[in-house]
Amino acid sequence: MVAIGVWNVIGRYLGRSVGQNLSSNAFIEGQWYLFDLVFLLGAAYTLRHDEHVRVDIFYKNWSAKWKALANLIGTLLFLIPFCLMVIYFSWETILNSWRILEVSPDPGGLPRYPIKSMIIIGFVLLIFQGISEAIKNWAIFTGYLAPQEDYHDPDAGV
Repeated sequence: MVAIGVWNVIGRYLGRSVGQNLSSNAFIEGQWYLFDLVFLLGAAYTLRHDEHVRVDIFYKNWSAKWKALANLIGTLLFLIPFCLMVIYFSWETILNSWRILEVSPDPGGLPRYPIKSMIIIGFVLLIFQGISEAIKNWAIFTGYLAPQEDYHDPDAGV
């Protein structure tokens, strides 16, 4: 993604000096699509490793048991319902995109229907990871799983 972005910038300015367009709409859209993939597929991975953004004003001083409860409540009341809403409201748009085999309106643009499908895939993966996190946090809160400082790290305590 970074390499394509660098080429887009270099190609634009170098192309002006030589009088030839060295970049294209496909490269620009390819950069956007790669960013979409990183964001949509990386969300579940980020949740798995407990690396998402959190305001730690109170949370950082809580015990592992109360952190697990806060995470459980947040997952059940916010994360999973939000993911379900995104899937519900984007479903018809994505289906329509596949029906017409939507392509970018820009000259030389890329097909849009495959990347739009990643919305559903990314949020389904996030739901699965959220369910996993909810089970783990319930187990920590109820004492079935010993809280670990780095329980989100797959290599910790091995």
